[in-house]
Amino acid sequence: MGVGYNIHRFNFVLYDGQCILILETRNSMDIIKRYGDLIKKKMADSPAAGRRLIDIGLHYETFMKRHFADKALPRPYADLNVLALKSMLAALEHPENTAWVNLFTPVEILQNFGINCLSIEMMASFLGGFGIEDWFINQSEADGMAPTLCSYHKCFVGAVDSGLMPPAAAAVTTSTVCDGNVQTFRRAAAACRVPLTILDIPNEISPMAIAYVVKQLRHFIAELEDLCHRPFDRAALQAALDRENRSFAAYDRFLAAQRGRYYPSTLTIQMFNLFASHLAIGTPEILHFYEALERDVVNRPAFNGKTIFWIHLLPFYQETLKGYFNLSRDYQIQACDMNLDYNRPLDPAHPLESLAKKMLGNIFVGPIERRIAAEKALIAKTGADGVIEFCHWGCKQMAGGAGLMKEALKAEGILTLVIDGDGIDRRNSHDGQIKTRLEAFFEML
Repeated sequence: MGVGYNIHRFNFVLYDGQCILILETRNSMDIIKRYGDLIKKKMADSPAAGRRLIDIGLHYETFMKRHFADKALPRPYADLNVLALKSMLAALEHPENTAWVNLFTPVEILQNFGINCLSIEMMASFLGGFGIEDWFINQSEADGMAPTLCSYHKCFVGAVDSGLMPPAAAAVTTSTVCDGNVQTFRRAAAACRVPLTILDIPNEISPMAIAYVVKQLRHFIAELEDLCHRPFDRAALQAALDRENRSFAAYDRFLAAQRGRYYPSTLTIQMFNLFASHLAIGTPEILHFYEALERDVVNRPAFNGKTIFWIHLLPFYQETLKGYFNLSRDYQIQACDMNLDYNRPLDPAHPLESLAKKMLGNIFVGPIERRIAAEKALIAKTGADGVIEFCHWGCKQMAGGAGLMKEALKAEGILTLVIDGDGIDRRNSHDGQIKTRLEAFFEML
């Protein structure tokens, strides 16, 4: 357990009975930078020492978010922050009970075996939160990864190659959306000798495609039974799908009630929502989170600013975007499409078929026309005044469809801003350009 203190100008963490002086500064950004520099220095000599510093930092942050969360942030979001931090800590401290996954993995099946799920994006984002993503990206590029590839993937591979990431119990990914995804998992799994499962997801939904995916899920379950030495619990999976249905139903009601209300968040919290909607969906804790959102939003005051629907991931570190959106009373992100990529009711009576339909019916699967239609419906559902589409460095799927998406939304009278940047690597973010274009966009709104 980590406990944080601030005495005069010194910041301390009490961890496992040891008092560790972190930094001598009051500036929080300076604290992060200097602590990150310390991690980088330790990583070069001892990955175990670097991992321990990250572990200490996460314990400290968990304590601070649990007991000293920003009072302007809604309580459900503060609780979600803590849940995500605890999951990240579990991945580092209990790798034997963790699976590396992508965001489209059927985590409900892994939960059935008591396995914690860590995505590439989540791990890389936490390293970015420490301000050390560049060290791990440089590591992967030095080991042969191209500079033009996705920064999340490069950061994760760098964490594996450097010895930061302890081997997980399993690695599971899908062929959905990302071309580089399968290769990243193959490389990371081979480097750590982690058993790998790749689920092949067709681009069109049909009875044949559903049967094909269900067959793979049955094989996947058999692999997990062998790995975990415990039987699959069909009833537990059915209960998880029921909680998932109730979770997304509560989220739908939250989104409806949020229209016209001030419900502050931050770019970081919007990213943490992915933990709820993908990595931990179906758990009792996430059902409680969504129900708490629904209860809390109806008591919030009116919002008279401009609302935004966000497409793709969010660069949580970007200073201009933070300035405009973090706890803002002028500009509010209503929702992100990544959290609404599939939320039709699942049938608990047929759990594997339902999970197959969920993966096949994801809005990012199939032709761009299918996703455009889905995005239009989601924008109308949230009542957003405008759309920001973020094209992340190395993501060919987003870059290739951005122009078509913008034109299709323009035809519907929906004002859209396309921003090029990087989800985690600060070196690929050009603040001046983003600031100029964002301010012009807001003037048009």
